[in-house]
Amino acid sequence: MKTIEYFYAAYSGYAYIGSALFQRIASEGGAKVVHRPFHLRTLVAARGNADRVQDPVYRSYAFRREIERWAEYRGVRTLLRTPTHHHASYETANRMLIACGETDPGTDRLAHAFLEAHWARDADLSDVETIKALADSVGLDGAALQEAAAAPEIGARHEENTAEAIERGFFGSPTYVVDGDVFYGQDRLEMVARALERPFENKWAALS
Repeated sequence: MKTIEYFYAAYSGYAYIGSALFQRIASEGGAKVVHRPFHLRTLVAARGNADRVQDPVYRSYAFRREIERWAEYRGVRTLLRTPTHHHASYETANRMLIACGETDPGTDRLAHAFLEAHWARDADLSDVETIKALADSVGLDGAALQEAAAAPEIGARHEENTAEAIERGFFGSPTYVVDGDVFYGQDRLEMVARALERPFENKWAALS
């Protein structure tokens, strides 16, 4: 069985836009999704992109117009604005996803629930009661997951995922890795589907 490592943050707009299609591609391609939630802001800073992300011209293009166009193209609903609590902490949401399990089907459901609630219904992913209720809504035990998320080993795994994303040279969320081949951004999902069917050649690497 092929695997797709899925590096993302629970509040990521582009992860949301690609979420439903990604899960469908993985299912139809017979692939196992390995969830690797990580701290996106730490990665952005490590790549030296913190200033660019705050630039109003770049933000207007990348986080307004592009979000709007891709949401229309993918057929997903958004708020047509940045969620109210987008800049709050989402670490507990990430840690709940980790606690749910890297390959558990419930993690697929929970990841989509968090992303959709944040971007389509303005849910505050920093609010513990909100994320517990979202977990309950997809058939999980929100209280148990929240308690498990507080464990030191879950926090350590979150830090490990973040460090690995930086070490492997990733740029942001979402990043999909199909048998070692990295695809950054939901706009590469059609290529992810093709990679599951037939790997892309890598002639340049052989010449390096």
